[in-house]
Amino acid sequence: MNETAPPRTRPRPAATLGLVLLGMLTLAMSMSGTTVALPDIGADLGASGAPLQWVITGYFLSASSFMLVAGSLADAFGRRRVYRIGAVLFTAGLALSATASDVLLLDAARIVAGLGAAGVMAGGGALLAGGFEGAARTRAFAALGTVGGIGLAAGPTLSGALVGALGWRAAFLVFAAVGAVLLTGTLFVAESRAAARKRIDVVGATMFIAALALLMTGVTQGPQNGWSHPLVLAAFGGGALLLAAFVALQRRSAGPVLDLALVRDRRYLAWTLAGLTGAVGFAGTLTYLPTYFQGVDGVSSGEAGTTMLLLTAPVLFLPLIGARLVNRGVPARAVIAVAMGLVAAGNAWLTVLEPGAGLVRLAGPLLTIGIGTGLANGIIDGQAMNSVAPGREGTAAGFLNTVRGGGQAMMIAALGAGLLSLLQARLGSSELAGRVASGHLDGADHAYLAGEFTGAWHTVSSAIAVIMALVGVTVVVLLRAPRGGNEPLPRPSTVSPRNAAAPR
Repeated sequence: MNETAPPRTRPRPAATLGLVLLGMLTLAMSMSGTTVALPDIGADLGASGAPLQWVITGYFLSASSFMLVAGSLADAFGRRRVYRIGAVLFTAGLALSATASDVLLLDAARIVAGLGAAGVMAGGGALLAGGFEGAARTRAFAALGTVGGIGLAAGPTLSGALVGALGWRAAFLVFAAVGAVLLTGTLFVAESRAAARKRIDVVGATMFIAALALLMTGVTQGPQNGWSHPLVLAAFGGGALLLAAFVALQRRSAGPVLDLALVRDRRYLAWTLAGLTGAVGFAGTLTYLPTYFQGVDGVSSGEAGTTMLLLTAPVLFLPLIGARLVNRGVPARAVIAVAMGLVAAGNAWLTVLEPGAGLVRLAGPLLTIGIGTGLANGIIDGQAMNSVAPGREGTAAGFLNTVRGGGQAMMIAALGAGLLSLLQARLGSSELAGRVASGHLDGADHAYLAGEFTGAWHTVSSAIAVIMALVGVTVVVLLRAPRGGNEPLPRPSTVSPRNAAAPR
């Protein structure tokens, strides 16, 4: 490995793996768990619409915006150092979230927590990729996928129980406490970095962050101000121009934030796009469906979290199965095609959603989405990282997680904006649409509002299914074998029959 470590630090692979897995577990639980608390947060702070949506969107925006930067910093200045800084920000952001007395303060605190999550994710992925090789790397990434599934599955149930028993602030405090444990754990992990330290493109990093922020602002504020509002149009236009300028700058930069050679690698690009499976087909539904259950069916946050197990539980078990299939000779291209097809089909099937649908009727679509997402999670990271040369693990992990995190942030914002826009068109009132989308359907018109909310959900579910199908076809085409040749053989780290757990 082209790595260096401080001379006083002895590598501890077990400690590294344990710390990164705990970080993944915490981030996954925090991400999925916050969704069930939104109605209680809105009621307590008197918030709805875009300000309440930013509790989720702000976190994903800051996390995805800084993921690429954090990966480059990790390679240059130390992966443990970036992980440690991320743990500090994550803990501080959640502690501030628990004490926020205003929704705007809560949004700001969540942005800080997202910055920390970027450091933990990018630093953790780089620590695994740089600290393990061959079969050990295979097992490490497989464990990462499994633990991520555990966090997604347990997050809504745990947070729902905490919110129901102690209030939404308690959920943030619990995760803040775990963040402090992550910070302490960095004392037992060896530092590593790329052999050659490259200059960080500060201008490029700033442009990238600003571009994503503008695009996300446009998506989130569109339903509130109108899609043709000058500020909304300016946000979209400015974001697109900054992204174009960022790409042009990276071509000329001596130390680019994004190494465009990664993007030009067809297989790496395909697996990076495959990372949108969970972002597009899973994250938005995970975020907003609990609000539908609480508002339309009147269930508690704990009951909504339990229902979401239909969606999240398969993500706990299926990564290992997807990895086993690849290890036993099933082409990774075939596995990801089936996985993305299942996610698309499950979202199309979710149009069976209606008031009082019940577990039996919803089991089919939710399990289908979860199974597809789990299969994809079992192979994406490992297949992508196997295409990366030593010394570029942090940058590659950062870009992969940027696409995945940015996709999640954009999808969550877009789904929330779509629901609001559709409800506004159906109800003729932006204020009423904001209350309904936030799960507040009290009153004599409950049945009518529930029907309109359901119709809006059917539209967005169908749209997600179409998007997933298009992305899936693109990934399969990019992974196709060259004309006259066969699919490239898996690398040794992905085919050992003793390694039942394949890379995520």
